[in-house]
Amino acid sequence: MKARYWIGLSAAAAALAAWMKAARPVPKRYRLNLPSGAGSPDLQGGSVRFIGTATTLIECAGMTVLTDPNFLHQGEQVHIGYGMHSTRLTNPAMDFEDLPPVDFVLLSHLHEDHFDKLVERQLPRDPPILTTASAARILKRRGFTRTCGLRTWDSVFVTKGEATLRVTSMPGRHGPLLVSAFLPDVMGSMLEFRTERGAAGYNVYVSGDTLLIPGLLEIPQRYPHVDLALLHLGGTRVMGVLVTMDAGQGIQAMRIISADHTIPIHFNDYDVFKDPLDNFVRAMKAAGLQDKVHYLRHGERYSFGVRTLYTTTEAATLQSH
Repeated sequence: MKARYWIGLSAAAAALAAWMKAARPVPKRYRLNLPSGAGSPDLQGGSVRFIGTATTLIECAGMTVLTDPNFLHQGEQVHIGYGMHSTRLTNPAMDFEDLPPVDFVLLSHLHEDHFDKLVERQLPRDPPILTTASAARILKRRGFTRTCGLRTWDSVFVTKGEATLRVTSMPGRHGPLLVSAFLPDVMGSMLEFRTERGAAGYNVYVSGDTLLIPGLLEIPQRYPHVDLALLHLGGTRVMGVLVTMDAGQGIQAMRIISADHTIPIHFNDYDVFKDPLDNFVRAMKAAGLQDKVHYLRHGERYSFGVRTLYTTTEAATLQSH
């Protein structure tokens, strides 16, 4: 009787999962055409520069992407909701005014340690901002004219000269199930850079402020090869509740995504980050994964080369279908 009960329960759970998957909205696809710009872009490689907290500059195929812009300095505070504040413990590697030209902003969610008041005041209103649907609506009301709101698995196809980039919203949840209802929607992102008519490319996964959730298991099914993962860590706790990955969850996320290389970000910068990077370093060594991790100090840059995906003829054939 007990065996039949568990078989029936498992079948019901599988049927429910299949129904939920089938009931998902069809992913939307958007287009963003960028001006080519001057000069000859490097189509053979790129880099990630770590500015601090979750703020990075991702440059590849002549495109420059700014993630989760936060340029406050040590001692300044951000509002994290419900009357609570957090104090910055570090300085960014550069000031907002020193940023190079940026093609668009990739915003995982609308919290001030990812999009602070200084950025809101000084960022021009017309650069594209790719973010969650709820954040896009709020920013539009605040005067930003080119927000693109994405649900999970929605994507934006970006073109700039000879290069293309597809940005797809990945699963994410900013806290335990019940707590997340009181926190902003959050998304991870997959950036698929392509050059030479799609013959070469590089895939970058940005986790966003998510915990380890079942939805992450679907990512390797859709993206079996990820070149680089940027993991938001820090073990952020709000009123004692974990709302971003700590070292243990970071290791599990690494194993799920299975990227060739991983760079931890979003650690040690605010007083709500309770799990220091040293814990992650020790956990990596204990797990035997240290050769998969590259650590960046503020201002440091990780450079990479694109990999060959197809011959030029194969890529042209694929694009024609």
